[in-house]
Amino acid sequence: MYRIAVIGGDGIGPEIVAEGRKVLEAAADRFSFDIRWEEFDIGAERYLETGELLTEEDLKELSGFRAIYFGAVGDERVLPGVLEKGILLSLRFYFDQYINLRPVRLLEGVTTPLAGKSPRDIDFVVVRENTEDFYVGVGGRVRGRDRATHEIVRNLYNIRFGIDCESDADEMAYQIGIITREGAKRVITYACDLARRRRKKLTSVDKANVLTDMYGLWREVFSEVCGNYKDITTEFAFVDAVTMWFVKNPESFDVVVTPNMFGDIITDLGAMIQGGLGLAAGGNINPGGTSMFEPIHGSAPKYRGLNQANPMATIWAGSMLLDHIGETAAAEKVLAAIGRSIKDGVVTKDMGGMSRTSDVGDYIAALVKNM
Repeated sequence: MYRIAVIGGDGIGPEIVAEGRKVLEAAADRFSFDIRWEEFDIGAERYLETGELLTEEDLKELSGFRAIYFGAVGDERVLPGVLEKGILLSLRFYFDQYINLRPVRLLEGVTTPLAGKSPRDIDFVVVRENTEDFYVGVGGRVRGRDRATHEIVRNLYNIRFGIDCESDADEMAYQIGIITREGAKRVITYACDLARRRRKKLTSVDKANVLTDMYGLWREVFSEVCGNYKDITTEFAFVDAVTMWFVKNPESFDVVVTPNMFGDIITDLGAMIQGGLGLAAGGNINPGGTSMFEPIHGSAPKYRGLNQANPMATIWAGSMLLDHIGETAAAEKVLAAIGRSIKDGVVTKDMGGMSRTSDVGDYIAALVKNM
């Protein structure tokens, strides 16, 4: 029996998670295991009513779960970034979910915008470092003579550019990225192990030709770690080049490992070449702790309650959750059922179909039980 925490969140989040739960329950019946869901009221509604984002009690309770099934955050009544940073990023950092796993796979029957490419050409995984780089939250703004907090940054700016930021009208902002040897080592090791289970090729993405200090360390650690994996072919690639090769030759990639910010960017490109955000799933993973699985699209509040949202990314994230807890056969069956639903034309409007959110969930659940 598996205890799974559920955070439906905002907008379409609760309804797409409901379809995911329906499919995972069908998988549990088929493969003879049990799931006990425990729901958490975390999101915009509670924040607007109480001012609470994540409480210590929330975090303490969630720490007792191996996996969280997450819908979406975001609400037009709340300033952008408040919910995203206060809930989603806080969960990732609190539970040290240092791996963001994004499969980029084109399923049969899905149209890709890449001319001449088929499912055999688009099947790779991006392993994104999830807790360091420019998302650590070290930054600020400097205005005029405000030296008390930002003296070092102001002086560095003056030395580098020969500009003395002295007048009250002068203003600048800065954001500092941080990569540690241990942070790079653990995510690259994870990527190496994953590549060993797949087609044994690993691509490292960075921008070491410009950001030489941070990504110079990343490259150094990559070379050291991969030296222990002689059976894997490795390569370096700059992030701007990778965006071109994702489009031109996606078949050349197997596992891609990348620092946080670049991973955030290139996985959205990956989502588009696999058919859109409606099929893009992700996992925020701590191999020894609490992990979280979610669709990577937003909360789409204008579609809330209309039974129109595509639940396939959420169901795919559920497949990843099953694989994470060790129910590999069930995970594979769920993914196969998603593919079959697409072939059979049981898809939502965004994929050219006429089915409702609940219709897709019902159909995939039935396939899991009977296919």
